[in-house]
Amino acid sequence: MSAHCMLTGAQPGFGNQISHSHRRSSRRFDPNIQRKRYWLPGEGRHVRLTLSARAIKTVDTIGIEAAVARIRARGVKV
Repeated sequence: MSAHCMLTGAQPGFGNQISHSHRRSSRRFDPNIQRKRYWLPGEGRHVRLTLSARAIKTVDTIGIEAAVARIRARGVKV
């Protein structure tokens, strides 16, 4: 599963891990990605979405129908 949110487009960020002696090595900041299953009443079926924790809260606020419309507007297949 890739660390990529279907709704917000959140993806990994990259930076440096800095040790106590201040030596630097590459690291990756992954978003908090979860797989969540929603009932889509307009289509009469369940959809499984890969969302960040922030996007799950957004779905709770705007509703699943509006969220799926935004995901499809981004060009992601649901």
